[in-house]
Amino acid sequence: MRHHRVARWKTLPLLTAVALGALVVQSSAVAASSTREDRQSERISTAYAEYDDTYYKDAIGKTGEPLKAALHQIISRNTKKLSYSQVWDALKATDQDPANAANVILLYTGRSQSKNSNGGGADQWNREHVWAKSHGGFGTATGPGTDIHHLRPTDVSVNSTRGNKDFDLGGSPVAEAPGNRTDKDSFEPRDQVKGDVARMILYMAVRYEGGDGFPDLEVNDRVNNGSNPFLGRLSVLKKWNAQDAPDAFEKKRNQVIFDKYQHNRNPFIDHPEWVNKIWK
Repeated sequence: MRHHRVARWKTLPLLTAVALGALVVQSSAVAASSTREDRQSERISTAYAEYDDTYYKDAIGKTGEPLKAALHQIISRNTKKLSYSQVWDALKATDQDPANAANVILLYTGRSQSKNSNGGGADQWNREHVWAKSHGGFGTATGPGTDIHHLRPTDVSVNSTRGNKDFDLGGSPVAEAPGNRTDKDSFEPRDQVKGDVARMILYMAVRYEGGDGFPDLEVNDRVNNGSNPFLGRLSVLKKWNAQDAPDAFEKKRNQVIFDKYQHNRNPFIDHPEWVNKIWK
């Protein structure tokens, strides 16, 4: 019995050493993981810094109308324009479901749906003009009518429910799209895409200033804008931009448009703070 008791005590230092070794390995792994995350964050910051030093260099340091004018020049320069039929394939890439490459994510419902389930039928998806094309009467003409920075896949009937309404708070729930609300003159998207909607609208107001044969699109602080080239409500859009920051999906979408399609960026995805520097 004495022999066994001694043997057990002899194993204690060994067990302690093993436990300490495991802690060291675990700590090293955590430290390595933290280092990888820090490096990744640094790479992301560096990537955006490169855009500030190149793509946005003429806008840095400006505010108000000078900032808006500089951004207009930047995002209008050397762009590629798509036909309305080309928009179908572009949206299949820009709005691809990160969890299922065969699907796209629909803007208002958040539903993941087959890329091939597009068209005009019930429960299919079609091309939603977030800046309603009747606000300025540009239709589907190449230019604002085909600019994929504001064109998104949406459920056909939900698209119809939104129609050409301005954006504002309130209304009744949209049965087919939980989280969205609407009334006779406005539409409120679900919380997860409120900022996305705001930044798309504000991009359009900067991109199209009336100098290229299309209307001068402007945001205002009202609804019931009808066929005028205005869209509201600005005060609400500014709040949505602040409440719903750009997420990974929105940032990736911006990058795909820049790299593969139009070769321009939505500056308010890269710099949401510029919204309040222009519209004070």
